[in-house]
Parts: sequence; structure tokens; C-alpha cells
Amino acid sequence: MTTFRSVREQMDLIRRGTHEIISEEELEKRLRESLNTGVPLVVKLGCDPSQPDLHLGHAVVLRKLRHFQDLGHQAVLVIGDFTAMIGDPSGRNKTRPQISAQETREHGKTYVEQASLILDGDRLKIVNNSSWLGEMNFGEVIQLASHYTVARMLERDDFEKRYESGTPISIHEFLYPLAQAMDSIKLRADVELGGTDQKFNLLMARDLQRDFDQVPQVVVTTPLLEGTDGVQKMSKSYGNYIGVGESTQEMYGKTMSIPDELILRYFELATDVSGRELRSIEKKLKDPSLNPRDLKRRLAREIVTLYHSEEKAREAEAEFQLIFVQKSIPEDVDSFEAEASPINIVQLLFQSGLASSRGEARRLIQQGAVDVDGKKVTHITTEVELEKERIIKVGKRRFLRVSI
Repeated sequence: MTTFRSVREQMDLIRRGTHEIISEEELEKRLRESLNTGVPLVVKLGCDPSQPDLHLGHAVVLRKLRHFQDLGHQAVLVIGDFTAMIGDPSGRNKTRPQISAQETREHGKTYVEQASLILDGDRLKIVNNSSWLGEMNFGEVIQLASHYTVARMLERDDFEKRYESGTPISIHEFLYPLAQAMDSIKLRADVELGGTDQKFNLLMARDLQRDFDQVPQVVVTTPLLEGTDGVQKMSKSYGNYIGVGESTQEMYGKTMSIPDELILRYFELATDVSGRELRSIEKKLKDPSLNPRDLKRRLAREIVTLYHSEEKAREAEAEFQLIFVQKSIPEDVDSFEAEASPINIVQLLFQSGLASSRGEARRLIQQGAVDVDGKKVTHITTEVELEKERIIKVGKRRFLRVSI
């Protein structure tokens, strides 16, 4: 029998960084029953492996699942290898491109590996929803679809906007929230987690669980974390993300680039600092005599420590200090030997691995992101003489010693 903390203690942790709980009364009742029986709640998080890499935005809801693990409950990570082939229409102004079964399997493997940086793998149940959705016949799909009306579907904000604007909505998109609800039914979920953009899907599962004579799950939504630009939600497509699998230098440096007004929000949603510390940080941010950069340094250390180690965080901070404050070159810069001199800068970036393609190399140069010995490269036709060792810098944190 599992020993749980008091309901009050559990609710305090669950509420942290939570946008909405539907409903708190229901959740408290479930927690009380769990406390009395010693039976953990089944807490579900569905994830569609439409992209292979996770960032701190994804980590917000994953960390909430970890909170439930820490409280002794059964965490279930649903890999939506079947639903990813439908494509989640949440927040989309057009039909999401569908991806193949092979892509979902490949992305799913990477997703689980990176999610394991946050979740306790020994206390995690991982399931693929293709194991039940893929077995449903057409008659069962029709029966499932009969539980919801088109009018109810069009209450969903993104569907409503697309319908009113005359933007096409494909029939298969209506099947996505039904399929996600089926996951909750199969798992008999007590709680489901998701970002605020998933609220419609999560509430539909509550409705369908009632129709299937199950107690409807409690819905817990988490905020969408803004990216390093401070405007758009964190997304790889916006280029404003901090990847959970990135190097310590990238993770530290990107965190230092966030706007000051996001410092408290990042502390709350992306770190494990206590509630008392959060209140202290909030107070310090209101003190005009304090430089926000000092708190941002601590934030960067906290984040790097979570995904790497405290030692690596200290090293990343020292390197950041060296590069950006002292304007120096790190000692442990990788080396590359070119085959000829002079060599075209595009060719050099590609051959050395500083750019994944010649096209990317050209874009980096056009964006002003490439320096040779501290001098910005402005033309893609530039030839680099290697009669002596050169230091190539790409972006703010990538250096390479080049010789022949």
C-alpha cells in the first residue's frame, strides 16, 4: 500500500504552475479516496510525437506529471503514435499535415528518451495508443463518433474561427479529440494533463467517460511557456526554444537571453525552486537596486542543473562569463583541419560541421552570424586564408579553430 502525503500537501504541489483544475473539488475527493485506500490515481499525459525534439515548453506539462509521480501516483505517458497520424488541430488555422507511422515511431523513441530526463522511468507506464485505436473497426469508429455532435465540435475555438472564415475543416480532424478521449476510456484515467490549448480535448474525454459509465477524469491544464523572444509560445519553428537535450552552453546562453519580465515565470514553470523562494524572487525583482541579470544567472544555473548537473551548470556559467562579459575565446574550442587554403567560407562552414548544409551556411552569413577572427563575414563569396590558425565563430556560442 502506498503512503501518500496529506490532501492539502498534494494540492499545494499540484496547483504550482497550473493554469486550471476542473475541478478542484473533484480532485480533492479523488486524492482523499486514494489516501484512504492506498491506491494511486491513474494520471495520464498524451503526447503526439510529431516532432523529435523536446524543449522547455513541452517540459512544463511533463514536470507536472513528475509532480504526480513524486506524490506516489501512477503516471501514464501515452505515445500518440496513432493520433499523430491524424494530426492534432489544436490552435491551427489550417489542417495539420499528417505524418507516417514510421515517423511517429522514430520520433516516439526520441521523445521517450528526452522525457526520461524529467520523469522517473522506474515509476512510469508507457503505452502506445495504436494498440487500441489501431484495432478498432469502422463500425466501432462510427459508434464512437455518434457520442458527439457537429454543433459541439464547432464550439471549439479554432474550429469555430475556421468555419466562420470559410477555412476548410477536414472530417478526420473531428476524429482527433474523439481518439484522444478513447485513450482516457481505455486507461480509466482519473486525471489527465495538458496545455491550455488541449482543454477542449480533455473535456471531451470527461463527456465520453460518462457515456461509458466511468467517473469523469479531472482535467489539469498548464500554461504555454513563452519562448526566448518573450512573445510567441516556445516552438522550434519560431526559433525561440531551449531544448532539453541541448548542450550546457546553449541552454545557459539561451536562458540568459530571455526578457527580464519572464524571469519569475521561468522560475515557476521551468525549475524546482520552492514556493518560498519564488516569493523571494518576486520581491527581489521589484527592488530597483537589484540587477535582474543576477537572478537570470541563477535561473540559468537551475535549468542547466536540472538537465545536466550542478558541476556542468558552473562550467557553463564560467564559459558564458568568459565569452560575453570578458569577450574572450574559450580554452576548449574544437579544431578542424581544412584541405586547402584559401577556402570559401560557405564550404568551410559546411565541411567543418558548423552548418548542416551549404544552404544553412549561406543563411548564417546573410544573417550576420559568422565571424572570422572577430571580423564579421558579410559575403558568401569570402575566401578564408589559412596561412595561420583562424577562429571561426557562428552565432554567440559556437567557436572553431581552423587550420590547414
